[in-house]
Amino acid sequence: MDLYRFPFDSQSCKITFQSTLYPKQEITINPMSDQESITLVSHELFQAQGEWDLIDITHSRSTITRWIVSDQLIYQINIKRRPLLYVINIIVPVFFFLILDVASFFIDTSGGDKLSFKVTLLLSISVMLLILSNTLPSTAQKLPLIGIYCCAVFCLIGMSIVETIFVNYLKVKASNRGSVETTSTVTGQDGGVRDPQNPPASVIDQNKEQTHTLDSLKQILTEILAATRQKQRQKTCLYLTRVARIIDVTFLVLYIITIIVFLSVLGKLWIP
Repeated sequence: MDLYRFPFDSQSCKITFQSTLYPKQEITINPMSDQESITLVSHELFQAQGEWDLIDITHSRSTITRWIVSDQLIYQINIKRRPLLYVINIIVPVFFFLILDVASFFIDTSGGDKLSFKVTLLLSISVMLLILSNTLPSTAQKLPLIGIYCCAVFCLIGMSIVETIFVNYLKVKASNRGSVETTSTVTGQDGGVRDPQNPPASVIDQNKEQTHTLDSLKQILTEILAATRQKQRQKTCLYLTRVARIIDVTFLVLYIITIIVFLSVLGKLWIP
């Protein structure tokens, strides 16, 4: 069976009549009626409402030469699979999983809901692949397009999970730097402020005014350094957050384009 376009495939079965004892001069095999009549009668007799639809029945004559020249009559039965069951059970659910994966890009990444949602979709595709492997017959010589379809969707969702992990890593790193920045700012402010009412005894003996001036300059320098570090860390946090957003938006656009191109090419090859 040629299952390349499963479940939109058509199959042909040939039935050959010939005599192996008598040559063509003694026995000639002819059809009893034309192809249209045979197809019409077969449609009336073919009452099974199963997986297959009868398209037509054709016949042809030929001559085969082995040890004798014998006459052959070949009937070819063309049937087509009814794809609705497989479309509802496999193709449509996998497509909706892909749509849900695209929609998951709009979930807030502050928590772990987005990543867990994508992993759930990946596991659902794995279940579909198991169902597909049990559904397809083992006589296929090459990978059917429905297998390529499910495997490609599986890979796309896997790539989106990797992208989500990387974006979450950048955002967590930016938030951690912001928390370290807040802690260091508070510590710097606490350590930079001194009590001008209790200067050391040696400094009192030298010059009180000089001591107050030096303490004020030290406090100003400490605040300037803290503000500079704070601005640098804020720039780093903003840079990481901006990079994460750019990667997320760029990947979403490329992801949608890849899905459209893949489904278009697959549809042209799949549906006759």
